[in-house]
Amino acid sequence: MNGSTVSEFIFRGISCSHPTRLLLFIPVLVCYTTIMFGNLLIVVTVNTEPRLHQSPMYFFLASLSVIDAALGCVATPKMMADLMTCDRTISFGGCMAQFFFLHFLGGSEMLLLTLMAYDRYVAICQPLTYMATMNRPRCVRLLASCWVGGFIHSATQLVLVLRLPFCGPNELDSFYCDVPQLVRLACANAYVTELLMVANSGLLSLVSFLILLVSYGVIIATVKGHFKERGGKALSTCSSHLMVVSLFFVPCLFVYLIPFSSSRVDKMASIFYTAVTPALNPIIYTLRNHEMKEAMGRLKNKCIFSHSCLKGEQN
Repeated sequence: MNGSTVSEFIFRGISCSHPTRLLLFIPVLVCYTTIMFGNLLIVVTVNTEPRLHQSPMYFFLASLSVIDAALGCVATPKMMADLMTCDRTISFGGCMAQFFFLHFLGGSEMLLLTLMAYDRYVAICQPLTYMATMNRPRCVRLLASCWVGGFIHSATQLVLVLRLPFCGPNELDSFYCDVPQLVRLACANAYVTELLMVANSGLLSLVSFLILLVSYGVIIATVKGHFKERGGKALSTCSSHLMVVSLFFVPCLFVYLIPFSSSRVDKMASIFYTAVTPALNPIIYTLRNHEMKEAMGRLKNKCIFSHSCLKGEQN
């Protein structure tokens, strides 16, 4: 730990006032339940519906739901436990693990959203070669590259943090462990680490976001004159993707591009990034996607039919 004497950290982002904790616990619980149920429902629906399972777009959507479900489990359960008990401490090892998985999953999702934009670009701008270009082996390789990229990004961040000595104080002005808060507690000059962190997380977020905006701009320009044929459906799909991209990247830009401000906006952006966005993603994709709603309806009918058959056999 490079001379570190701190064995645990304390989260100051969570109030110990009972009414405040109760007021915060309910929406956090709702978000966590939505994260787990909504994303699991998308994964099950895609994998039980053959037509969706063979589609590259829904293959990536199911993968996004897996990442969102995992991302929702990194910081939210600990936050709910802290709100219930007011035990706001976390061990040094637990903090580093939370920090690693937050960036591993967040980095993987960032790259996956960029990949999904590329998938929509090929589907809409090169429809005749789409299935040949986005065949399943290639999709698997592209998805694996997103996970590898997320791992490299997170491992780099972790190495930078572990090189810093922590000898007190040990209070984090947040509700989970992340680079901006940890760097403030280092008892050494961390200016170089700050710059490297901005280059790693902040610029990665900004560049990926700009690439996504350009990609969807090209898509919209391509389908602008074809609303009656396929433009309406294409724009509906792209609008869902753009909403998810904005919900994910805008908080990241607040947190990592200007990471060392003490603004309350940064704290709200962190909450949005870790708890709200993973809960909103499945809602956006299901409410704005006619194929997903139909597939979920068929899945529901199958479950009801199976349940009725089981009851009939028991009687």
